[in-house]
Amino acid sequence: MGSMFRSEEVALVQLFLPTAAAYACVSQLGELGLVEFRDLNASVSAFQRRFVVDVRRCEELEKTFAFLQEEVRQAGLTLPLPEGALPAPLPRDLLHIQEETDRLEQELRDVRGNRQALRAQLHQLQLHSAVLGQGHGPSLAASHTDGPLERTPLLQSPGGPHQDLRVNFVAGAVEPHKAAALERLLWRACHGFLIASFRDVEQQLEGPVTGEPATWVTFLISYWGEQIGQKIRKITDCFHCHVFPFVEQEEARRAALQQLQQQSQELQEVLGETEHFLSQVLARVQRLLPPWQVQIRKMKAVYLALNQCSVSTTHKCLIAEAWCATRDLPTLQQALQGSSSEAGVSAVVHRIPCRDMPPTLIRTNRFTASFQGIVDAYGVGRYQEVNPAPYTIITFPFLFAVMFGDVGHGLLMFLFALAMVLAENRPAVKTAQNEIWRTFFEGRYLLLLMGLFSVYTGFIYNECFSCATAVFPSGWSVAAMANQSGWSDAFLAQQPLLSLDPNVTGVFLGPYPFGIDPVWSLAVNHLSFLNSFKMKMSVILGVTHMTFGVVLGVFNHMHFGQWHRLLLETLPELVFLLGLFGYLVFLVAYKWLRVTAASAASAPSILIHFINMFLFSSSPTNRPLFSGQEVVQPTLVVLALAMVPVLLLGTPLFLHREHRRCHSRRRQQPDKDTAGLLDLPDTSLASQGSDEEKAGCPGDQAEAEFVLSEVFMHQAIHTIEFCLGCISNTASYLRLWALSLAHAQLSQVLWAMVMRAGLSLGGEMGVAAVVLVPVFAAFAVMTVAILLVMEGLSAFLHALRLHWVEFQNKFYSGTGYKLSPFTFAVEGE
Repeated sequence: MGSMFRSEEVALVQLFLPTAAAYACVSQLGELGLVEFRDLNASVSAFQRRFVVDVRRCEELEKTFAFLQEEVRQAGLTLPLPEGALPAPLPRDLLHIQEETDRLEQELRDVRGNRQALRAQLHQLQLHSAVLGQGHGPSLAASHTDGPLERTPLLQSPGGPHQDLRVNFVAGAVEPHKAAALERLLWRACHGFLIASFRDVEQQLEGPVTGEPATWVTFLISYWGEQIGQKIRKITDCFHCHVFPFVEQEEARRAALQQLQQQSQELQEVLGETEHFLSQVLARVQRLLPPWQVQIRKMKAVYLALNQCSVSTTHKCLIAEAWCATRDLPTLQQALQGSSSEAGVSAVVHRIPCRDMPPTLIRTNRFTASFQGIVDAYGVGRYQEVNPAPYTIITFPFLFAVMFGDVGHGLLMFLFALAMVLAENRPAVKTAQNEIWRTFFEGRYLLLLMGLFSVYTGFIYNECFSCATAVFPSGWSVAAMANQSGWSDAFLAQQPLLSLDPNVTGVFLGPYPFGIDPVWSLAVNHLSFLNSFKMKMSVILGVTHMTFGVVLGVFNHMHFGQWHRLLLETLPELVFLLGLFGYLVFLVAYKWLRVTAASAASAPSILIHFINMFLFSSSPTNRPLFSGQEVVQPTLVVLALAMVPVLLLGTPLFLHREHRRCHSRRRQQPDKDTAGLLDLPDTSLASQGSDEEKAGCPGDQAEAEFVLSEVFMHQAIHTIEFCLGCISNTASYLRLWALSLAHAQLSQVLWAMVMRAGLSLGGEMGVAAVVLVPVFAAFAVMTVAILLVMEGLSAFLHALRLHWVEFQNKFYSGTGYKLSPFTFAVEGE
């Protein structure tokens, strides 16, 4: 089989890399993505490995890169994607990158600090100018210098305590949300021995930190007395107010205001030059940072891979072990020889035997990746195990379509997926970061087939937005029934329902060419007919699906040489499954083929026959479908029950006998050496069976690992899960019937609620067709939101569950692990 049907052959290789060329060799392997390194230093701490210093240097550079990237983001800029293939830099180039990065970091820090200081200084000048230019200062100054105070006595004795009393001022700015609290606290603390004036600044000022415009409130406080002044200064400091010197003379204030404005202009020019220099530095960061990020990330990955290698005793080469696909070994050898040619000594690659289970490697493309992802969601298959992904390409969309069968809904889903497929190479589509969009885009081919199969099953159900379509002429004739039954006008007036009898000649002309006859959409027993049809169809599909899973297990047993499992496991499983539920499918098909319309009224019930089969009884009112049925049914039940002990005890007893035979043979030949590890033709393949299969492997390890109780317990669990699973899983497939009916009924209700009611209302009111646009819009929105999204998601989840039914205990173990090659493909390119 090809690699898609079974995982590729993977070999364990040992690499001898010259010390001088080890970095170049591993870097080349990362570009190719051929091998998965094994950690030969698992017992060594990460801080004690050979290249830990180099890894730390790369991590320090990544921290610096994060700072630079954050600075670019804060400036409202974006980093472009790196162009072209960027190889991992040589170790000697790391010093140059580190120096340039440190220089850019220091320049950014200095420029940011200078700009912050200039903005703060400019902000102080603007606040000071606003305080001097508000206009509430001169009136207060004049009132307190020219006019007498109310509490100042008219006559003062010379040399008295108030001879040096004068009015002082405190001016500044405060944030608007603090102004009311500041004014209230000043009045309470100073007992009214002050006069304060608060005014809003007309123009908003740019904040020095955030750069956003903000409103400020200026204040001017006049007071007398040193104690009052000290209280005022302490209170303003607590509110983080900006306090500025204030002069009483008008001319001095104007001169100071002009000087402040001149200084502000000079600072703005310096700040503009600083901003220009900062933009130049950020432009350099935008140009240099993306390729550096990719290169340093690659370099760090190379050193981490080198830390997994061991050092030879002569310290002249590094020894590495890696998993590699067998067909990639020539490419691996050529890549290592090309990378180590400059060192003068070529790297050496050779295969080594191994008893560990190799990783699973299944190559995918953009079409098969989504289907392989569905299979891997249940667990990665073991090495060389049958891969169900090729069959899932058909079975998964088909089972989804059985539950979602509608031509209109399937066509909408198909067109949506087709649009994504046609636009898959556009950069804007590929680089979109929306998580929901990425989920749909990665499964675009899955959605494409799901929509296509839904259209197919929709034609079978004859449903398009819940409405039947007459593509072909109907197989039922109402005219023949009317002519031969003598329907009169009085009879038609008295009968609300009319029955079409297929036994009347000419009424039933033959089956509909494809799908369900559209005349059933007019029948009152339409739902009963679909119930019977879809329920039986679900059982047939379920038994077929489970049988297919058991049959796929045959290929696993043949490939791994486990021939005893064909007789002791696969055959009992098929007899148990087909003897019970395969017989049920036979009864359904037999009744469809043998029972005619004339004998339909007295047709026996399949359900009663199936119940009597397990009760070993018969019903006098339910006649047999065929002669000898009373003998066949108990025989099948007894035969199915007899397979349970065979399935339970067969494999453990066989393996126990093989184990004892090998043990006695080794006792009879004590002097003969057992086959060594290097003599095994393919030791990795021999160990791919389950644990109990190691009973037949040579060597003392297999003898020590074989425990009969563990083998028996494993087989008992498998037997119980299979037997009970056949019953429960057959019932699980009835969800095909339930979801299909639910989708059809919900679609029909939506059509009746929106379209039919809206069209009838528009016809009664006689409105124009433009008025009915909201009706069609509501129908489209509800169809997409409810039927396509909600019902589609429900059908998708149920299809996942049904495929787990197929995989479970049939042929797919899900106990393997993926081959994760060392590659740079995801590292930024």
